Amino acid sequence: MDIILILKATFAGVVLGALFEKIRLPLPAPPVFAGVMGVLGVLLGGKLVELFM
Repeated sequence: MDIILILKATFAGVVLGALFEKIRLPLPAPPVFAGVMGVLGVLLGGKLVELFM
């Protein structure tokens, strides 16, 4: 994995989260654990298709 890409994505998420909180908008994300599991499911599904196609 490209560590720079991971750091950039993390930084962008932190900045956007802070911005949404500052202007008092609801965070554009599902509850934490459900959101993480959803993203993980999408990633695993994509990898499975790559593996078998």
